[in-house]
Amino acid sequence: MPRILYTGPGGTIVLPDKVLCDRASGGHLIVNPSQEVWERSELSPVDLVQWSYLVAATGRAMLNALPALVDGCLNYWEAGNWALNDRANPEGPKRVQTHRRVHMHIFGRSRKSTDSDWRWGESPRFPDFAESDVWASRLRPLTDDECTKVVNEANSILSGYYGV
Repeated sequence: MPRILYTGPGGTIVLPDKVLCDRASGGHLIVNPSQEVWERSELSPVDLVQWSYLVAATGRAMLNALPALVDGCLNYWEAGNWALNDRANPEGPKRVQTHRRVHMHIFGRSRKSTDSDWRWGESPRFPDFAESDVWASRLRPLTDDECTKVVNEANSILSGYYGV
C-alpha cells in the first residue's frame, strides 16, 4: 500500500509501494492532485495551480534534502500507462477515463548511480508491465528519515516561496 507522507491543498506526496528508482540512484516519490481525474485538463484552474506548486516544491525538496542528489537532477514523469495494461487489475481491456489516474512520478537522478537502468546522462529504462514487480523488488525506497526531511523541506518551500 502506498504511504501518504503529506496531504495539503495541492494533493498528496506518496512513497509508492512499487519503487521504480532506488534511493541510492536518487529516490522516487509520487505527487497526486487533490482530485482524482484521468487527465490533468480535468482539474479546476485552482486545483491545477495548487498541484503544480506541490509538484515543484516536492522536487526542490528532494534536491535540497537527499544526499544522493548532490549535483544531481530530477525527472518528472506523468504516466498511468500500467493501470491500462490488460494484465492489470481488473484484468482485461480498460476504459481510460475510468482506470487512469493523474499522478506525477518524481525520480531523483544521482550522478553516482550504479544501476544500469538509471545511468547518469541516459534516459531511465523501465520494464514491461509483466516484469515490473520482479524488476522493482530489487529497489529500496527512501528511508523514513529521508521522507521526513523531504516533507519538512516541501512544507517550508510551499509556505515560504509559494505562499501556500
